[in-house]
Amino acid sequence: MADALSPARRGKGAAFAGHLAARGVLHIILIVVSLLWLLPSVGLLVSSLRPARLITTTGWWTAFTTPFQFTLENYAHVIGQANMGRSFLNSLLIAIPATVMPILIAAFGAYAFAWMRFPGRNALFLVIVGLLVVPLQVTLIPVLRLFNVLRLTGSFPAIWVAHTAYGLPFAVYLLRNFIGELPGEMMESAGLDGATHAQVFFRLVLPTSVPAIASLAIFQFMWVWNDLLVALIYLGGTPQVAPMTVTISNLVNSYGAGWEYLTAAAFISMFLPLVVFFALQQYFVKGILAGSVKE
Repeated sequence: MADALSPARRGKGAAFAGHLAARGVLHIILIVVSLLWLLPSVGLLVSSLRPARLITTTGWWTAFTTPFQFTLENYAHVIGQANMGRSFLNSLLIAIPATVMPILIAAFGAYAFAWMRFPGRNALFLVIVGLLVVPLQVTLIPVLRLFNVLRLTGSFPAIWVAHTAYGLPFAVYLLRNFIGELPGEMMESAGLDGATHAQVFFRLVLPTSVPAIASLAIFQFMWVWNDLLVALIYLGGTPQVAPMTVTISNLVNSYGAGWEYLTAAAFISMFLPLVVFFALQQYFVKGILAGSVKE
């Protein structure tokens, strides 16, 4: 019997070894790809810590040869003289409300589309989803004229409303898919207990939709934080309200001077989105797959 089972055992051992080898190759590939993705960010960080004369004459990889020459002069110039500190605060004042507002509105709408019955529900949802294919560029002039009439141009409420409107179609689509896949038994039990729609939404739907909301918050925050076009159109270049993207675009003058400060400014701009992403990454994959797979 032992002799009869030994070939099967050897086969299982070979299959297990092959599985380990395949996983090892996969891990090596993932490590290489990750290093390639990280390389530009590492180069940007190293360049931001080098003197301007070295940035313009040598590659960033030469910074690791002796004698080491690192400095914080670029950061001091950007923060102190380029109005980057004020722009960082402006970006926060723009990005946080422009992230919270569409998520709150979309959560209410997604719950209504998923669990409430009203005339024209499916048609209205199709219209909202259809707005995903409308380029925002075609709306810039009409919306700008409307803001001029309302005297909102150049103010934070203008950019909040614009980013909320641009982000709503995708937000409603993503949250509706997730909320629509919540167990129907949970909703029925809440209804039998006499819970209102508001109670169901705040006590059941919102707590169970945290993965989708977190992933949506990542998308919306990063899009608003990195936006340049919408900010230029609705805010202009006024330093009092200009976000970091507008300030960074103005660092290089028309003659090309001052581009060495872009490395420090760009890394400052990258820092907060990276913190937000890594803080919410545990929900990211769950939110992206929200409603895509039915069990």
